[in-house]
Amino acid sequence: MAWWRRGHLADSGTWPAYMGDRAARALSPRLARFYAAGVPAPETPIGETPLVALDMETTGLDEARHAIVSIGVVPFTLRRIQVSGRRYWVLHPSRALEERSVTFHHITHADIENAPDLSAVLGEVLDGLAGRVAVAHYCRIERTFLDAAVWERLGEHLLFPMIDTMALEAQRYRTSLPSRVRRWLGRPPVSIRLNDSRARYGLPPYHAHHALVDALATAELLQAQIAAHHSPETPVGELWC
Repeated sequence: MAWWRRGHLADSGTWPAYMGDRAARALSPRLARFYAAGVPAPETPIGETPLVALDMETTGLDEARHAIVSIGVVPFTLRRIQVSGRRYWVLHPSRALEERSVTFHHITHADIENAPDLSAVLGEVLDGLAGRVAVAHYCRIERTFLDAAVWERLGEHLLFPMIDTMALEAQRYRTSLPSRVRRWLGRPPVSIRLNDSRARYGLPPYHAHHALVDALATAELLQAQIAAHHSPETPVGELWC
């Protein structure tokens, strides 16, 4: 079981060493190449850090019983979203589609009938992530599902640092003193869902539950969060987990 699943979260400086160690020990050439690309040092300013927004749609919320049906990635920096570099994959999941999940992501049995397995496009996905810090809204989904899927196919873990835009919102609107006072007064918690979070920064609503659209929405949200609450000089190691 991976170290982060055991609850022993490493400090931010551990990620570069972890990536280097995995590059040397990975059995899969695809994973070795991904890990060898490394990550920026934790003291690197977020404004100088290459980023990639990552989003997935799945057949459910339990990585042990459900599977990935689509992946979207959008490379970006704080200054520019590189739309031309976006990638989107619809996959044939290793577990059956469930009616409830179809109502969310609208990917149907017809859509996946001739879609590839993740193993066929894994190299492309990893190339889209390599050398960048991944950004997701509630990264537990992307982290656990991708790790479980790679373990199922290759017998190796796929782990890397991520910035969680939902966690950044939670720090401000769920765990801060004003948010605790709000709970004491019996008021409902502030929503930290993706579109609700975007609205607080004046960003327009997007159609939810499409992996590529949600990746773009997440990239824009992080740009707004840094502009409003942090600085381009903020070390990336203070933001990733």
